[in-house]
Amino acid sequence: MHELILGGARSGKSRLAERLATESGLAVTYVATARALDGEMAARIAHHRQRRPAGWALIEEPLALARVLREQARPDRCLLVDCLTLWLTNLLLADDPAVLARERDALLECLPRLPGRIILVGNETGLGVVPLGELSRRYVDEAGWLHQALAERCDRVLFCVAGLPMTLKGDPP
Repeated sequence: MHELILGGARSGKSRLAERLATESGLAVTYVATARALDGEMAARIAHHRQRRPAGWALIEEPLALARVLREQARPDRCLLVDCLTLWLTNLLLADDPAVLARERDALLECLPRLPGRIILVGNETGLGVVPLGELSRRYVDEAGWLHQALAERCDRVLFCVAGLPMTLKGDPP
């Protein structure tokens, strides 16, 4: 099963994804995309680490997400990717402008063929005001297009608000 979990900041989406991964009964590999570029982000990463079960494997990959998923996906494994929008930010800020299209297309191409359970977590950024800056607007646009394309390819799509999941596609959790 492939799942996409969306929600705003502090909506409970990561906690929901972690619960679903635990309940899967499969070996879990957590794929972290964040970079600790400042103290605040380092604190967020530390919070996530403390919350995760000690038995989960961890792979930190800020750019080559499709490669990691292809290498790690197995019928008896659950891969939890947190978070798609941090990954997208990393791609937008990469030195090579072609890296975004290349990595996004690689993810969209490989996802339907991956075995096992895949849980993808992303921030829904398109519900607020239109950002003022060009890069911020591009980020919101790219995130929206990515989420739409992933939602087409996933078996279940959940939207999390106040810690409560709403099922947009597929069976409720």
